[in-house]
Order: sequence, then structure tokens, then C-alpha cells
Amino acid sequence: MQAIDYCRQKADQSGSSFLAGFRFLPEKQHQAMTVLYAFCRELDDVVDDCSDAQVAQTTLNWWRMDLAKVFEGEMPEHPVNQALRGPVADFALPHDELAAIIDGMQMDLEQARYPDFEALKLYCHRVAGVVGCLIARILGFGNHQTLVYADKMGLALQLTNIIRDVGEDARRGRIYLPVDELQRFSVPAQSILSLKATPEFAALMAFQIERAKQIYREAVAALPPEDKRSQRVGLVMGSIYYALLQEIERDGGQNVLSYKIAIPGPRKKRIALKTWLFGFKP
Repeated sequence: MQAIDYCRQKADQSGSSFLAGFRFLPEKQHQAMTVLYAFCRELDDVVDDCSDAQVAQTTLNWWRMDLAKVFEGEMPEHPVNQALRGPVADFALPHDELAAIIDGMQMDLEQARYPDFEALKLYCHRVAGVVGCLIARILGFGNHQTLVYADKMGLALQLTNIIRDVGEDARRGRIYLPVDELQRFSVPAQSILSLKATPEFAALMAFQIERAKQIYREAVAALPPEDKRSQRVGLVMGSIYYALLQEIERDGGQNVLSYKIAIPGPRKKRIALKTWLFGFKP
């Protein structure tokens, strides 16, 4: 199996909303986005699938070394890093941004709580904001302000993931919602870990949803007009995740403890086409 085929298989197995806008891209960009997604997915799997933290740490250290080979002119061992050499050369993807994703996964090994939103934002920047910037580089831009948009859109997408996955994360012993906000809304961590839906938890989730919606609005406002056309794929992803956020809100917010809400494939395609033609206005 060729390296790019491995990445395509990894991407196809996920069924992620992240992939919905890729079909609109020219082949070289489509391939680069697929490789980037596979890179992120592999790293995420290290943390999610390794029950032994020491093994996960050793694996992340190995990924750092193998990624470095991409930039040192050596042949990486992992097929994803082998495939990454093309996009790095074609789109000038920075080593520090790709390495920051590994730093974000490192945070998952070191902590299961975030004291406040600023601490959570650093995590989101590493696992999603820099991904947004890498996507912006693949798509192309003329105004450096577009990287500000991309980082903020990454934050909005990651906050949506956190909101959607509260129950799933709790089953793993993790709570990404900031500790000080749990305290402000009188939601004990143990009640989330026990998957107890309460009026206080519903109020907490309403707050989380509204803040995420505001960050979507700020992200779109930060995108320079001259780069809106080139960044349409990012806007497609944003609109799909924003629709997911609205669906969670309509479902009552607190039901994320019980099940994972998703947007059906046909609806994703309709949202993607509408956004491609008319833009994204959160």
C-alpha cells in the first residue's frame, strides 16, 4: 500500500464532518488535506487507544522524531509522515505548527482538567487552531490576517467537539469544561463523571454553546474579504459544525451526557453546497 492510500483509508474510516468539504478541492489540495487529517487522526488515536500512559508518551516521542525527518530530508518510517513530505514542500507547512499538534496530545496525557478558559484555549490552539492555520496554508491566502481567522475557527470547531463529546469524555474520566465555570454554575465534576443531567448542567451547557457561537461569528468576521473565496472549504467545515452546535442546542444541551449528536450525511452535503455557493453567516 502506498503512503497516500494509507492516508485515504484512515480518512475514509472516520466518517468525520471534517472531510465534508474536501470534495470541492483540486487534487493536490485534496490530497494534502487528506494527509493532514490522517496525521491528526493518528496522533489522536495514540492518546485515545493507549491505556498505558507511558506507552502513549513513548509513542508521541517517536512521532516527534519521525516528523522531524520530514524536514531533515530523511525518509520517515510512518506512511503518514512519508505522505506528508509532499504537502510540506508544496504548501510550505511549518514544522512548528505540525509539532504543536503533538504538544496538544501531550497535554491530554498530562492533565484531565483545565482550570479556566485561557488554559483550555491553549489546548484548543494546539490541537485545532494550528490545524486551522495549516488548512489555510493549503487553501492559500494573500492576507496574513487569514491565519487569525483560521486559528479562531479552529477554536470554534474544537469547542463544538468538546460540547458534543462531554458524555463520551466523561466515560474516559475527562472533563474539558473549565473548572472555574463548573464552579460558577454549581456543577460538581462528579455529577458529570456520573452522567447526571441537572438544571445546573443545562445552564452550563447553554453558556458553552453561546460562547462557541460567538467565536464562530468572530472567526468569520476576521476573514479578509480577498481570501473568502480561497478559504471556502474552511467555511464549509465551519458551517457544518455550527449546524451541529445548533442541533445540540435544540436537543436541550444536556443530552450530550447520554448520546452523541451528529449531522446526517445528506444534510452535511446540503450544508456544504449551500455554503460553497452563498458563504457562511453564523
